[in-house]
Amino acid sequence: MTKVERIKSIGNAAEAMIDYVENKHTHLTDSVLPIAADAYSDPEQWQREIDVVFKKLPLMLAFTAELKEPGSYKAMEAVGMPILITRDKKGQVHAFLNVCSHRGAPVAEDGHGSCSRFVCPYHAWTYGLDGKLLAVSEKELFGDVDKSKRALRELPCEERAGMIFVCLDPDGSIDIDEFFQGALGDYEDMDLANWSFLGSHEIQGANWKIAYDGYLEGYHFAALHPETVHPRTPSNRMHFDFFGPHMRIGFPHHAIAENLSNVPREEWGTQENNGFDFVRILFPNVSSFIAPEITQIAQLFPGPTPDKNRTVLNYLRREPYKDDEDRETTEGFITFFRDVTYQEDYLMGDAIQKGVETGAHKELVFGRNEIGNQHFHKWLNWYLAEDPDAPKPVS
Repeated sequence: MTKVERIKSIGNAAEAMIDYVENKHTHLTDSVLPIAADAYSDPEQWQREIDVVFKKLPLMLAFTAELKEPGSYKAMEAVGMPILITRDKKGQVHAFLNVCSHRGAPVAEDGHGSCSRFVCPYHAWTYGLDGKLLAVSEKELFGDVDKSKRALRELPCEERAGMIFVCLDPDGSIDIDEFFQGALGDYEDMDLANWSFLGSHEIQGANWKIAYDGYLEGYHFAALHPETVHPRTPSNRMHFDFFGPHMRIGFPHHAIAENLSNVPREEWGTQENNGFDFVRILFPNVSSFIAPEITQIAQLFPGPTPDKNRTVLNYLRREPYKDDEDRETTEGFITFFRDVTYQEDYLMGDAIQKGVETGAHKELVFGRNEIGNQHFHKWLNWYLAEDPDAPKPVS
């Protein structure tokens, strides 16, 4: 899909959303979808989700904006695995398991930094930004070491559309075009690679799917967000576009018709945030909300047990801070987005977790209007089945 085609697609979504608001209906699928309640608590399914999905599929683990300069790096954890992402002197991005080949210690502390090499804090073995073992401390006393076979364990990694994708399986592979099926085009159009990274907050909550379900629909806006989201965005008015397992969800504003009334129809595809917003979902665990004031991009990971998730809320915008006043204002928006996400959505998720674990209902159900949730769970189950010959889900 070209940029012109993407703009046209957004314009068509805007036209549909005007109809939803004016006529009080929404995008619907054919039927409701029951789902086993223990999908949110079963330890075997939770482990399979980690092994088959999170350790096999490309995960968005960093932004270009976090590692702009050669020599920069990011160390982090993903589903219990220590990860090190670097940009070498030539500007090439690499990803490794952050594990020294001598005795298994991490060679970099979690966080961001810049260096020309990594020195293991345990015995001072030294590695380059490309992961190669450069030096063994006091090697004349240590013994023979073939440095070419003692590099950091590299992970498949690719940088695209301002994001860095990593496969957590060292023997795996990444095919960005095949997997994302055009879902990254919007980010390329936005020039995300040249945005500024403003920092992140980490929050915890219920099972990762309970948390993720909340990003996939607006059916709950009036009930759960009466003073924060609903004054701007009507409840249960959503439009969906799909790119394989990924999706773009349109949420109209109450004033969408008024906002677009003086804009030529052919320009509606360029009017995001002027009458409507989008949440962009990258399967299995990324949700992006791009607002004029700040962009929040959430990464959801299974926590240490089935009833927990770890979510990293990342904040970016097109320009760096202009001055102290701009910083203070923007940090106010960051705090607002974080607090709504945690205090409203995630605390409700904790209550839902307690509910599903009671066994009160064997099944839960997604409505015809909850197309995003249906789409996500169908694709998740398709991957968990590990049957490439099975037909892929459609919505």
